[in-house]
Amino acid sequence: MKQVTAAVIEREGRILLAQRKAGDTLGGKWEFPGGKLEPGETPQVCLKRELMEEFGVEAEIGAFVCSSKFEYKHLPVELLVYRARHLAGEFKLNDHDRIEWVKPEDLLNYDLSSADIPVVGFLVAK
Repeated sequence: MKQVTAAVIEREGRILLAQRKAGDTLGGKWEFPGGKLEPGETPQVCLKRELMEEFGVEAEIGAFVCSSKFEYKHLPVELLVYRARHLAGEFKLNDHDRIEWVKPEDLLNYDLSSADIPVVGFLVAK
């Protein structure tokens, strides 16, 4: 099972969602941004690196939120979700088609990747 990280970044009561590029694995699906852990990397280091690579932003990685497991046809994953705070940089779309800042109660209105769906329940319950 591949460990993958995801960030819950909040701004003015809204949470960042990113839409995967069409043609990519899970293309068109929405997700909490993040990525696969590299060998020897902690989830926090991975998430900081992924946010820089995917969006060109610097972030501070905060508290662990939850984990979610899902067996996609191409890869079983364990999603490790952390709170993150945007520190610097303008969001650029290097690996995604779109981003949106979404009210927590509207998150399930998006076509989310399967591993991301349980995270919404946790966030809305808080």
